Amino acid sequence: MSTRTLYSLGLDEHDRLNNELGGGIPGGSIVLIEGDYGAGKSAMSQRFSYGLCEEGNSVTLVSTELTVRGFIDQMHSLSYDVEEHLLNEDLLFLEADVDTGGSALRGGAGTEEDDSSRRKLLKRLMEADKMWDADVVVVDTFDAILRNDPNFEALVRQNEERQAALEIISFFRDLVSQGKVIVLTVDPSTVDEEAIGPFRSIADVYLELQMVEVGNDVRRSIAVRRFAGMGEQVGDTIGYSVRSGTGIVIESRSVA
Repeated sequence: MSTRTLYSLGLDEHDRLNNELGGGIPGGSIVLIEGDYGAGKSAMSQRFSYGLCEEGNSVTLVSTELTVRGFIDQMHSLSYDVEEHLLNEDLLFLEADVDTGGSALRGGAGTEEDDSSRRKLLKRLMEADKMWDADVVVVDTFDAILRNDPNFEALVRQNEERQAALEIISFFRDLVSQGKVIVLTVDPSTVDEEAIGPFRSIADVYLELQMVEVGNDVRRSIAVRRFAGMGEQVGDTIGYSVRSGTGIVIESRSVA
C-alpha cells in the first residue's frame, strides 16, 4: 500500500472507474493519457475533472478543442453537471487557442496581442500562474500545444525535440514535487517519437486508450502501462465505453 495521498476520482455510484484505478491518482504524479483520434481522451479527461471536483479538489482543465460553451454542452451530454463547480471556482476551464487569432489561454473573452507573442504557447502555458494553483491540472490535448508552438517546432527541425521536452518536464516535476497532479492527453500519431518518448518515460501513471473493431462494434479499453504509487491493485486492461447521457461506463466484458 502506498503512503502517498490518493486523489479519488469519485463517482463510485455512477461508474467503477475510481475502483478500477485502485482508488485514485497518487499525489505528486504526472499522468499521461495516450490515444488516437476518437479513442476517448477528452471524455476521460472530463470524467477525471468532474469526479475530482466532486471529491472536493480544485481542478484546472485546459482544452485545445472546446470553447467554454462547447465544454459545458459536452459535460451536459455526459451527465456531468459542472456549473456549480465553475461558479464556485473549484473548476477553472481555459480555452487554449492554438491556431487562431485569439489569446493563447482564456476562460472567455481574450485580448488582442501580437501573434508572434501569442504563439509562444509553451512559454505562455508555464507563465500562466493562476492555472497551476489547482490541485490537479489537466491539459487536453497537450500534443496540439507542442505542434503549434513555433519554438518547439524549430527545435524539432534541428532534431533537438528531446531536449525541449526535457525542459518542459523539469517544469512539471517542480510542480508535482508540491503534491500536485498533472494530466496530459496526447495523440501519438501527431507528434514525433522523439518528442513523446520522454513524457512516456517520466509519467508516473501511463494509460493508453485503445480501440478495437469487433463486427460493427467499437470496443474501447484502457491499457495500464504504468501506475506508480497505486492504492489497491490496478488491472492491466479496463474495458469502457462512452455513452451519451451517462458518461464513462466501465464494461465487465473482456476486450478482444
